[in-house]
Amino acid sequence: MQLTPGPTAVPPRVRDRMSDPMPNPDVEQAFFDTYDEVCEKLQTVYDTDDDVIVMGGEGILGLEAAIASTVAPGDEVLCVSNGLYGDGFADFVENYGGEPTVVGADYTDPLDIDAVETALEEGEYKLATMVHCETPTGTLNDIEPVLELCHEHDVLTVVDAVSSLGGTPVPSEHIDINLGASQKAFSSPPGLTTVAVSDRAWSVAEDRDPASLYTNLLPWRDTSEMFPYTHLVANVAALDESLSLLLEEGLDSVYERHETVATHCRERGAELGLDLYPAPERCAPTVTAFHLPGEAGAVQQTLEDDHDIVLSTGLGDLADDILRVGHMGYNAQLEKVDRVMDALATVLEE
Repeated sequence: MQLTPGPTAVPPRVRDRMSDPMPNPDVEQAFFDTYDEVCEKLQTVYDTDDDVIVMGGEGILGLEAAIASTVAPGDEVLCVSNGLYGDGFADFVENYGGEPTVVGADYTDPLDIDAVETALEEGEYKLATMVHCETPTGTLNDIEPVLELCHEHDVLTVVDAVSSLGGTPVPSEHIDINLGASQKAFSSPPGLTTVAVSDRAWSVAEDRDPASLYTNLLPWRDTSEMFPYTHLVANVAALDESLSLLLEEGLDSVYERHETVATHCRERGAELGLDLYPAPERCAPTVTAFHLPGEAGAVQQTLEDDHDIVLSTGLGDLADDILRVGHMGYNAQLEKVDRVMDALATVLEE
């Protein structure tokens, strides 16, 4: 059993949908209709009236495409970060000739709102980037104050909501490019990037006029007659079914289920004497990170070898210090978490 923070387990109904005969995505209207339905369902999940597009490519494609489509050489970009993916936005900015300013905080700390405000008052930024859920550390960031400050300073905003969208509410107001992916809380196979794009972001992209095709949002603005390239038809069908499951359950019920399961996981961890990373008030409803300094890798391997349970460790410098339980989407179930925590108790005792 896998309880990683993505890719998540795929529900049987979604797997069945993928086995259906598929229309030709280049010429058959049936696929165009399905794609449009997926985008409408995503608008509900995003809680937005902005355009939503679905690109063929894993979630990182969306992060890069957001920068490639908006950042020209010499543009000043504010990268607000307290984690690996927040830092990574600065790398994308540099790759496209932009000039990033990172307002960073320790991975255990909240976003530094005061430093953000100072930076916005002192600089001339075209764009600001931030991460809602930092998956490597299980951190859910309060991004609303940052979004409000950016709005006051007329700065375009890009948000990585890949690991939160569909598992917890994402504050969509004042987000210009809102990024998601199929393989997290949607519980679809990896391979699709979802992007909500504001009118202002479209205008900035048009002014930028990126040379790239694959990392360019603009060709996806109007897909009524053709797509930029042959779409991943089975993946789109799977996402359509995943979204139907989510909306049938109801978003409020989905979010409550994630909170309940996350709380249960952390209570079980506390019984085992495990510390959370970061502090409890900043833990995400979609993933729990336990702090096991120097032991995470060994515990992960023993869980897989002896109990057939696959978890994830941290990334980068925290690779052997954090053990992550992904309880998002189809994996946000009490019985699954209990099986993991029972096995973890046995491994720690041994």
